[in-house]
Amino acid sequence: MTPEYALAAIKAKAQNGKDLEMAAYHKIERPYLGTANPDIDFLVKKWRAELTLETRLLLCQGLWDSNIHEGQIAAAKLLTQARIRPDDNGAWALISAWVQQLDAWAIADHVASAAQKRIIANPTRLDAVEDWTRSENMWVRRAALVVTLPYAKLRNPKVEESLMTDRILGWAGRYVSDRDWFIQKAIAWWLRDLSKRDPTRTIRFLRMHGPDLKKFARVEAAQYLPQGWDAPTLDQSPYLGPDLRSPLNDEQLTGFDFDKDPTTPLVMLNGSD
Repeated sequence: MTPEYALAAIKAKAQNGKDLEMAAYHKIERPYLGTANPDIDFLVKKWRAELTLETRLLLCQGLWDSNIHEGQIAAAKLLTQARIRPDDNGAWALISAWVQQLDAWAIADHVASAAQKRIIANPTRLDAVEDWTRSENMWVRRAALVVTLPYAKLRNPKVEESLMTDRILGWAGRYVSDRDWFIQKAIAWWLRDLSKRDPTRTIRFLRMHGPDLKKFARVEAAQYLPQGWDAPTLDQSPYLGPDLRSPLNDEQLTGFDFDKDPTTPLVMLNGSD
């Protein structure tokens, strides 16, 4: 299958006038066909099943090089899967190259979804991702947090996974002084997801870096934390440790389901109600 054939198939599902609507919405100068994501999903699922890995990689590169919005979305979707056999190094190489060319949030998020699968498959790729945190391109720096979101969502992380979480939080801490809206949003996104599974780490990060975040990011990051987590003294909050800066440890922060009720206090200290 050629990129031209694939693009024609995508264009055949375009909605009248949607190309102009998309161009106005995304505000990035590139061609838009006017095809909705569910229609691209339908085509991609079929192509992924039919094509060999070698052919798929060639198709992905051609679609990406077209610079057409839907073409780049399709390229990323073609490589978004948990297992790529027999070897996913070619897919990772393409995805890594695309990250360096990112210039818009919609395409960036689709590429990040593809990258997430490859990083989970091979966590040593975090070394390469850490290099992205030092890029001059804001979209590349942002990608370092978005591609690592799965580590914010782990329910029962292993020791090595917990260390990876700390490593990524270190990147987020260095990002706090970056005032770009998309960077601040990415920090908040990571912390908000982390807070549902690991409120202790989230509170610790916010007590250290929260004052330096933009207000919207600070509020969003704390969206699922219990009321009182940020009280200034131990008497006012059951969520602070004895140094009045750190939250209580994991053993103390127990018995609470953030998915059911993100506002109910976590624990009662000293037997109090």
